[in-house]
Amino acid sequence: MDAKLKKAVEYLNARIPVPPVVGVILGSGLGEFASGIEEATRIPYGQIPGFPASAVVGHAGELVAGKCHGVPVVVLSGRVHFYEGHAMKDVVFPARVLGLLGCRTVIVTNAAGGVDRSFKAGDLMLIEDHLNLFGTNPLVGKNEDDLGPRFPDMSDAYRADLRKAALAVAKRERIPLRRGVYAGVHGPSFETPAEIRAFRTMGANAVGMSTVPEVIALSQMGVGVVGISCITNMAAGVLKQPLSHHEVIETTARVKDRFVQLLGALVAALGGGRSGDTLMEEKKKMPSARKPSPLPAGKRARS
Repeated sequence: MDAKLKKAVEYLNARIPVPPVVGVILGSGLGEFASGIEEATRIPYGQIPGFPASAVVGHAGELVAGKCHGVPVVVLSGRVHFYEGHAMKDVVFPARVLGLLGCRTVIVTNAAGGVDRSFKAGDLMLIEDHLNLFGTNPLVGKNEDDLGPRFPDMSDAYRADLRKAALAVAKRERIPLRRGVYAGVHGPSFETPAEIRAFRTMGANAVGMSTVPEVIALSQMGVGVVGISCITNMAAGVLKQPLSHHEVIETTARVKDRFVQLLGALVAALGGGRSGDTLMEEKKKMPSARKPSPLPAGKRARS
């Protein structure tokens, strides 16, 4: 295992009392969820060995471990972005850590622009698939065989069973949940109207500047992923108004209660049925870096 990853995981293992069942990555302006974590241990990214720091407004930049509806969770309140100048390896570093801590399911969230003309600001969208328009891939370079295969299957990156569970939860909680394809782009400039027209032709329903690299890395590790976008504004050319990051933060503040409700219910649904005692027994049996068993080869400014 990469020495930096190992050191970060060992540091966190010593400070997280119960192994997490579900991991959560929070996008721009969506940090409210982290404030409701019970029995919380809060660790600024700057204190975790090897962790890159986010410098974007709307990202707290801390890891929060605790419980949500009784489910042990680790929450990344804020993320780092490729457009900040980080290497792809560093962009996916925090997501990798979630998998190595023991999370077998990770919920990725982001703030996104609406490409689909039927969307409106404030909608929540379940990500069914993505378009990688970053121009690169986090797996470029020497493969870390202990993290996963050289050529991971991406045909079910946002796992069908997890999407089905998310739709059932949203229906039960009476929270409208759109569905669509997320286009991940380099940024940091917002897209041009011509680019948005092209993305729409390609099948995109929403666009943002994150998520895709993390999902690729998690999929390689065999970690199940479910993704939710908050449509914070309509993309360029859809409405006759300029785009701004202020609008992103404003919209996420408006929908935070609905978002937190959905996310909490989803964590409960995905992580139910595992007791704290069982998890502690599992932790005792695991090596210090909590290296996962060999994983099968197969079977997202806005962020």
